[in-house]
Amino acid sequence: MPKVTVCVPTYNRQHFLSIAIASVLAQTYTDWELVVCDDGSTDGTPQMMAEYQDPRIRYIRHETNIGKSNNMRSGYEAATGEYFIKFDDDDRLTPDFLRQTSAILDQHPKVDFVGTDHWLIDEQNQRNPEATKANSQRWGRHQLPSGIVDNLLEVVFVQQSFQVGATLFRYSALKTVDFMRPNLQNCEDNDLFVRLALAGKVAYYLPELLMEYRFHGEQQGLQRDIRYLADKVAYLEYFQFDGESLEKNRRSRLAESQLMLGLRLIEAGHNSQGRNLIQQSSQYTRGSRKATLAILLSYLPLPLSRTLLNRWRKLRPADYAQQVRQTQNR
Repeated sequence: MPKVTVCVPTYNRQHFLSIAIASVLAQTYTDWELVVCDDGSTDGTPQMMAEYQDPRIRYIRHETNIGKSNNMRSGYEAATGEYFIKFDDDDRLTPDFLRQTSAILDQHPKVDFVGTDHWLIDEQNQRNPEATKANSQRWGRHQLPSGIVDNLLEVVFVQQSFQVGATLFRYSALKTVDFMRPNLQNCEDNDLFVRLALAGKVAYYLPELLMEYRFHGEQQGLQRDIRYLADKVAYLEYFQFDGESLEKNRRSRLAESQLMLGLRLIEAGHNSQGRNLIQQSSQYTRGSRKATLAILLSYLPLPLSRTLLNRWRKLRPADYAQQVRQTQNR
């Protein structure tokens, strides 16, 4: 049995997938198996996977699309390793990732998972040091000390410092919480970390850049934003915390996500649905300029509301994802 199972879920990303697989083959630690789970790709992924003859690589193909988290679960359920990592088909592991992270789990039997920092890369696989530094600061990793993490729930929920693709888990810890919940397409990684923290699991942070996360154009678009925000709302509604500070943070983020989803739905022409979400968020957003604008837009004809939204976006500061892409385009 291999010590580590590496799972790479994929869907219609043949070119990026080959790069992800190459990063596993290049690991300095060799006691691994790779499970590629394919969510019904319609490109050349099946043909490409047939060319791999390495017995450590297994390919699970779903003939129809079963959904992101369900596809990930199929890789998790097929795993035989004591340790487990899932990273996306457009990302990469650095050559020393498995050696360094597995050594920590070997040395610290009470640690359930070890997370690392990561590079940001572009479509040409180029690392962006400036964006990487800003990313580490945004998610609090720049001030997270090496070693066992205190206040884990705050770190994974408020700071959101851990990234699932840059984390090696004990399979037994994942089994305790049944890995990722079925039928989530987005925020399934945040959800997993919160459930692990609530279950009393122990995390270790290794402040090394041992994974590469890719920003690219496929991650943009109105319909993608709607799906992401709808799942984010569902994720934030799922939990309720005992601590006053944590619960206040959750409710505030839920209201902001409802407001943003409402705006996106109005932009897509679903005015009534969008207006209802904005009204739900009113406990925290009442009186804000954004909430007032959103309600007004919901009563306007679609062409006019889209025009006003585009003008408003040009006036407001770029959000985090836009800032990263601007940095990469310099």
